Amino acid sequence: MEISNLLTEWDKSKEQLEKYFRERDYHNAKVLMEKGINLFIQFISRANELPILQNESINYKQFDFKPVNVEERLAFIMARPGLYHSYRQLSELMIEQEKLFVKRNILKKASKPNG
Repeated sequence: MEISNLLTEWDKSKEQLEKYFRERDYHNAKVLMEKGINLFIQFISRANELPILQNESINYKQFDFKPVNVEERLAFIMARPGLYHSYRQLSELMIEQEKLFVKRNILKKASKPNG
């Protein structure tokens, strides 16, 4: 999945998650949060130009572009996907990773020789 599609999918999920948490529908929120966690893992892998690891433990050291304390924050989210606080934290991770992705692309373009 392309990064733009991942972000579009996250935006749709985010809207639905807001609704679920507002209605205190924690079961459906948890299911959708698990999808959101998967989207984040795909995003951080793609943004770092690495293969996406399914059902493997993540080696966070391999990522050059990653949010601060991503390992601890994602562990919290994965342990408690049904909490609103986990949703907020996942939202922040997505925003931070998007900024890092844009920064990486700018640095990549700047390092290419003109010609």
